[in-house]
Amino acid sequence: MNVSPACFDQEPIDLAKFLIGKVLRHKVNGYWLAAKIIETEAYYKNEKGSHSSLGFTEARKAMFMAPGTIYMYYARGGDSLNFSARGKGNSVLIKSGIAYVDRRSPVKTINMMQTMNPINGRVRDLEKLCSGQTLLCKSLGLKVPEWNLKRLQRGRFVLHDVGDTPSLLIQAKRLGIPKGRDEDLPYRFLYPDYANQATRSPLHCDHQIIQLEPG
Repeated sequence: MNVSPACFDQEPIDLAKFLIGKVLRHKVNGYWLAAKIIETEAYYKNEKGSHSSLGFTEARKAMFMAPGTIYMYYARGGDSLNFSARGKGNSVLIKSGIAYVDRRSPVKTINMMQTMNPINGRVRDLEKLCSGQTLLCKSLGLKVPEWNLKRLQRGRFVLHDVGDTPSLLIQAKRLGIPKGRDEDLPYRFLYPDYANQATRSPLHCDHQIIQLEPG
């Protein structure tokens, strides 16, 4: 079932939790490449870790647009995917996922994703295929020029609720935030079942287990 655009109209922390377990699908060459979201990070305009805290620019425009607007940028030589949240300048980064297979996205799509995202000329391990914000985008074929400032689009790029809503989440500090830029804020959320497939396992650093409220 497609996630309603209205679901993006949440505070960043709430949206970051909500997106865990949802499935991103991007159509490439007639096939739906898919990844289940297992790790997200929330960003607020009023904290120094956010791009938008540096002020409005055309490059950051998407974060100031309606909730659910796609904000893509280049990081570490690759593409990164974010969605704007409630409040101008607020957003959620899709940090990592796991390759997802079902009737709509058959096993063949895994082979396509691995072909698109090799490692040193070899096939990347399935468990690490989407373990990082740029690896996820590369595996799904998501590019800044095509999707920045856009919205999800039926028939091309969608977000599905496949009924996988964890009752517990791991909460931890975000990754890669420079010292002095609110690096201690615990705005990173992870699906506990897939902690070892995240960008970096949170189990060896400070973290807490939080209960999600039903509904």
